[in-house]
Amino acid sequence: MGQLGRRVLIGRKLATARLQQPLPKRVALPVLASDSLSSVGYATQEILVVVTLGGLTYLYLAPWAAAVVILAMVLLVMAYRRLVFAYPSGGGDFDAAHQNLGSGAGLATAGLMMADYVMTVAVSVAAAADNVVSAFPDMDVARIPVAGVLIVLILALNLRGVRQRGPAFALPAYLFIAGIVAMLLWGFGSAAVGTRPLAESAEMDVQPELSDLTTVAVVFLFVRAVASGSAALTGVRAIASGVPSFNRPRRENAATTLAMMGAVSMAMFAAVTALAVLTEVRYVRDACALAGFDCAEFDQRTAITQVAGAVFGEGSPPFIYVAVTTVLILLVAANTAFNGYPILASLLAKHRYLPRQLYARGDQRAYAGGMLLIALAAGALIVAFDGSVVRLVPLYILVVFAAHTLGQTAMVRHWMRLLDDQLRPGEASRAVRRIVLSGATAVFCAAVVAVVVVTQFLEGAWIAVAAVPMIVGVMVLIHRYYRRVNAELAVPMDKSAGMLPSRVHAIVLVSRIHRPALRAVAYARVGRPDVLEAVTVSVNEADTRELVDEWDRRDIPVPLKVLDSPYREITRPVVEYVRAIRRASPRDLVAVYIPEYVARHWWEQLLHNKSTVRLKGRLALTRGVVVTSVPWQLEARRNKSE
Repeated sequence: MGQLGRRVLIGRKLATARLQQPLPKRVALPVLASDSLSSVGYATQEILVVVTLGGLTYLYLAPWAAAVVILAMVLLVMAYRRLVFAYPSGGGDFDAAHQNLGSGAGLATAGLMMADYVMTVAVSVAAAADNVVSAFPDMDVARIPVAGVLIVLILALNLRGVRQRGPAFALPAYLFIAGIVAMLLWGFGSAAVGTRPLAESAEMDVQPELSDLTTVAVVFLFVRAVASGSAALTGVRAIASGVPSFNRPRRENAATTLAMMGAVSMAMFAAVTALAVLTEVRYVRDACALAGFDCAEFDQRTAITQVAGAVFGEGSPPFIYVAVTTVLILLVAANTAFNGYPILASLLAKHRYLPRQLYARGDQRAYAGGMLLIALAAGALIVAFDGSVVRLVPLYILVVFAAHTLGQTAMVRHWMRLLDDQLRPGEASRAVRRIVLSGATAVFCAAVVAVVVVTQFLEGAWIAVAAVPMIVGVMVLIHRYYRRVNAELAVPMDKSAGMLPSRVHAIVLVSRIHRPALRAVAYARVGRPDVLEAVTVSVNEADTRELVDEWDRRDIPVPLKVLDSPYREITRPVVEYVRAIRRASPRDLVAVYIPEYVARHWWEQLLHNKSTVRLKGRLALTRGVVVTSVPWQLEARRNKSE
């Protein structure tokens, strides 16, 4: 039943020969670019949240902030297309930073990328839960459980492997694009014929948190709106990190897909923002700031569902279609993290910066360990932030753009190194243009990071500021540990490294005379040790006397030694006796043979004590001791004649 359930959940096992099954561009676009496409579902409302801090007076800033975000997307796409060609191995920003800025910058970039992947899942799933609640308001009380179920669903689908994931995740992306296009045509078509649609919040006033803003304050508000709207740019790096997943020629296909992603996602972002302005959507940080809105009873709908409700009518089939496809594309967005995080974790584990368990794939194509880790971390974040997208997005932007800053700074160094190689005139001019491009991108990303840190530090950004150094510190400690282990396990050229122990002192642990104990004695005798003795611990004087008498009557050709235990312990007297032998003869090898029952069923195992497990654990920590379990397979069955 366990194997059947496992097959239903994550599919059949896949041989190693079937691992490399790349994706065509038509599947890679929705699979690897889904984070950027899905940001359309919440990027516009992040701009609205900021500009409404000053009240409705500053809503005119929203289209201009969106325009700057679109220009920034063009800059990022151009810069990352160059990175794809320079570093196609799948490491993306990590490879660039590690090779051009040193191992410290590489580790910092890796830490930021790991946090980025976790935040991708957390934000995408939280936004999906928001849209579920917007379409079905009665589910508001179950927001966190809904998010938990969605994470489990995404985890199960991703455990089935990249190729199996592709078609399942491609269709929702294309359906979402179709829904946005239909909403755009219908909304602007209605406005053109004189029936301008209005959102449910259009008539509501907003109580400003900021008032009497100076010119400098308005400029800063605009800059902050641009930084918040940069949530639309968070998925650019996914394709640069997923180059190995493409069909050949991989770099060219990845660069083409990156350009397609930028064009499609920014067109959709512009359309949703324009419709939000047209329909006069109000979206604020605190729903109670909306005058006339019952914030105690309801939560405000997401910006995209407000637009869909204004254009198509709330509760109509097209409205439900937009809400459902938005939820689906947001779930697809988590695919980029489930695809990228385990690969990055495997790469770091290969270089001994993460536990080795994260290096290997499971019997599916997936890196199951990394996927389970990211699912747990994202779920913890959603619970900690009460599933609030508004509170999660600043952390997301911070880690994403900090990684962009390091990656593009590394690319500046990369192109400068090429210039130092005395390129031909034409190649030198191209390198200079690329230096300017990467430099401008790094400056923009650094500015976004600075704005988020300054404005959101006390509201949660400090968590990212503190978490990334902690992640890097843990990776450094893990790397140092593995280095020490490798140094200890290294085999020197000296022949004495393989020297045999001077003697072997064998001990067979017995509690009573039965077939498992006699098998252990026989097994120990076969090894012909220099010293062989049976050892028992006396916890009951009468039982011990009976054991000694029977041992003598059977004339077993191995001496029996009795260890006293005043406090009725078993493990400590044995461990102390073994260590005493080691102290007396440090070059001797002590071999301990332990008879062990092996039950047929798990419930039968519960009926036997676990003293052997504890004993083996303690002896394993003693140098110069070899522990050998001598299993006895129990075949206890009811006699048919009974």
